[in-house]
Amino acid sequence: MDLLHILAGAVVGFVIGLTGVGGGSLMTPLLVLGFNIQPAIAVGTDLLYAAITKASGVWSHQKLKNIEWSIVKNLSLGSLPGSILCIYAIQYFDLSGEVFERLISIALGFMLILTSVVILFKEKLNKHFKKPINYQPSPFTIIVLGLILGILVTLSSVGAGAIGGAILLLLYPALKTRKIVGTDIAHAVPLTAVAGLGHFQLGNIDFNLLASLIIGSLPAIYIGTMVGEKLPEKTLKFIVASILLLIGIKFAI
Repeated sequence: MDLLHILAGAVVGFVIGLTGVGGGSLMTPLLVLGFNIQPAIAVGTDLLYAAITKASGVWSHQKLKNIEWSIVKNLSLGSLPGSILCIYAIQYFDLSGEVFERLISIALGFMLILTSVVILFKEKLNKHFKKPINYQPSPFTIIVLGLILGILVTLSSVGAGAIGGAILLLLYPALKTRKIVGTDIAHAVPLTAVAGLGHFQLGNIDFNLLASLIIGSLPAIYIGTMVGEKLPEKTLKFIVASILLLIGIKFAI
């Protein structure tokens, strides 16, 4: 195991605990830019990392009855086939080398920019697109959004948390925040697991790196959560979102 990779996991875990910002939007850019790891390996490894680290959250939220399983089902009906379809397309068209790396970089840049916008303007977006309190989107709408999310998350490892949460916030105005968080996590786990296993099939997982990241992040998430209770959340999220925006632009261009 590499001590620097453990430290990277600790840094990202601490920021996750501090701000609630998803690991994918932080971890993948750090691996690519900080450790010069191939984008495909970084994305694949980070997807499994996300599935493992978020799994315990599902158990906790289920005990508190914070998960709307009907929404999880509809999102999954779109996102899981979308993820599988994406992996199949990569295999079918034999995407590899520079073309594949560039595709992943563009998807990563797009999702990082989108995530930063969601973090910065979530409240304004919610007010602007606010639905009536009794509004209920059709299952078809949720399935289609899940399909798009599944493809983008599989290509970038970013967005299962932040973008998924934003979708729920906008489309389910009557849903309490704790249920949005719980439902979002419950959907993110199978999506990142399926996408991660797809990347495993493509040979894009570094298990030594994965173990190091998990060892570093788990205690750091707890410490970050404790520290975050005493610091202004809006300031922290603004800083993180600004960093993601700059990194996203770097990947996209």
